[in-house]
Amino acid sequence: MAHAYEALLAEVLIDEARLQRRISELAEQINRDYADCDDLLLLCILKGGVMFLTDLSRKIHIPHMIDFMAASSYGVGARQSSGSVRIDMDLRMDVQGKHVLVVEDIIDSGLTLSFVIKTLENREPASLKLCALLNKQSRREVEIELDYVGFDIENKYVFGYGLDYDEKFRNLPFVGVARGDIPPDA
Repeated sequence: MAHAYEALLAEVLIDEARLQRRISELAEQINRDYADCDDLLLLCILKGGVMFLTDLSRKIHIPHMIDFMAASSYGVGARQSSGSVRIDMDLRMDVQGKHVLVVEDIIDSGLTLSFVIKTLENREPASLKLCALLNKQSRREVEIELDYVGFDIENKYVFGYGLDYDEKFRNLPFVGVARGDIPPDA
């Protein structure tokens, strides 16, 4: 039986086993770095970061809180950042005095995350660190210091494991590369 995503998929970039191994490694590092912390907040950037947050959170053994923020610089069907960032949903928790770890699916141009960082810094957290599953350094327009990186990837349009293709296929257990000949509204 063919899957709906197969016509869009050029290759599996990171398979499920490799993803889970790397997430375990990141969680081990976070467990060490925050071992004495009793007010860690994992702040997930929606929607793409949800699957990563869920798996990462289950592997972090120190007590922690979770909250969500939605910010974007992409429109539906867009394969590149629009350059204009907006907060679609703000977090509910007060971050002042808390150790905040932003959990993001992918860092591309850096515009969205830079905006989120400035917003959070103004709210005076005790510390602010960044954890990204995927890092596309070649596309960076704004310098971003990442504390935890799952994978450095080339400039390819990827989907699966939280990343969408026109809001679909976030549920795939792997990260795939989209075929170059598929229009973004397919």
